[in-house]
Amino acid sequence: MKPRSPSERLHKALFLSPEQPVAGSGGGGLRSASLLEYLRQNYSVDVMDFVLRPHSKNFAAKAWRNSMRLLRGVPPLFDRYSGYEDQLSARLGAEQYGLGVVEHFWCASYAPLLRTHCQTLILDLHNIESQLAQTHAKAARWPASWASGRFAEAYRRLEHEWLPHFDAVLVTSEEDARFVEHPRVIVYPNALPEIPVPDVEEDNCIVFSGNLEYHPNIEAVRWFRSRIWPRIRAQHSSVEWRLIGKNPKAVARWTSGDDRIRVIGPVEDAVAEIARAKVAVVPLLSGSGTRFKILEAWAAERAVVSTLIGAAGLGARDQEHLLIAGDAGAFAAAVSRLLHDAPLRRKLGQAGRALYLSRFTWSAAWQNLKDAGLVG
Repeated sequence: MKPRSPSERLHKALFLSPEQPVAGSGGGGLRSASLLEYLRQNYSVDVMDFVLRPHSKNFAAKAWRNSMRLLRGVPPLFDRYSGYEDQLSARLGAEQYGLGVVEHFWCASYAPLLRTHCQTLILDLHNIESQLAQTHAKAARWPASWASGRFAEAYRRLEHEWLPHFDAVLVTSEEDARFVEHPRVIVYPNALPEIPVPDVEEDNCIVFSGNLEYHPNIEAVRWFRSRIWPRIRAQHSSVEWRLIGKNPKAVARWTSGDDRIRVIGPVEDAVAEIARAKVAVVPLLSGSGTRFKILEAWAAERAVVSTLIGAAGLGARDQEHLLIAGDAGAFAAAVSRLLHDAPLRRKLGQAGRALYLSRFTWSAAWQNLKDAGLVG
């Protein structure tokens, strides 16, 4: 093969992602898809992922793995995606790139290998993993709370070790940027393509959406089912709670046994399904980054009720773009208020959609990269 000239190398990019950068694979896939699409407008892009070693998903095997990780001080996902240097090196060969983008902090340890192939190296932080683990430690029950606290400490150590290996770091919001020690931090917001408002009938229901095995979503479903839903159910005799997203078995213990809880599961068009609801609920107790579930509700022009941490990083104002509730009673009251008040639902839905169109479409997010002079 003829060696590439320096100019050809500068216009090639490597995109390393541990998950498929496509819609339908969760919030991570959506974020990666938006960044990949932008890169393809400016570079010839090689996308690389991993062929992971198989492992058992039964409870005992998972508990054993995580016990060993606690003893070693290595968080689960960082451990799961480590140790594939030989696989990546074989695929990279002698290729050289002007730009390398690494998706997720879990893959940060490949920086030394990638540095030999990439002139500029960027790390895209979907979450600040230490903050995600720390907030989960506060929301979860023991022993998960204790384990998450230990993993938060491990992530802080690993972030201090690996972030300096990159030329720039992308984060989802100014709030996340405050937790990153690096000379070049660029806010690249989570975003969706510009989606028209779905033309669907509004049903008498509320909706929660997301990957239902993601631990902040599990905690959210548990809290909503036990503390909030009984109050809403008692006040509204026919309203239904719907759950949209993959891996519904992860929350089955909280969604079964009630004929007014309807698990939709994964859908092809989440925005259209959310648009069928009167209210989108975001009862998150932990998290980092920003929430695609809110962006999708805004794209659907639907009113949102969220906790403060659920709405973090979006710059949304309470009572203007959504309603924010700090405890179970306030959350149930906010949802009930919106179920009774159609004009307020419309007002919040329209304001949320306007914010989405101005800040959280792909074209708006891409402008941040152009303004930073990072790529393109």
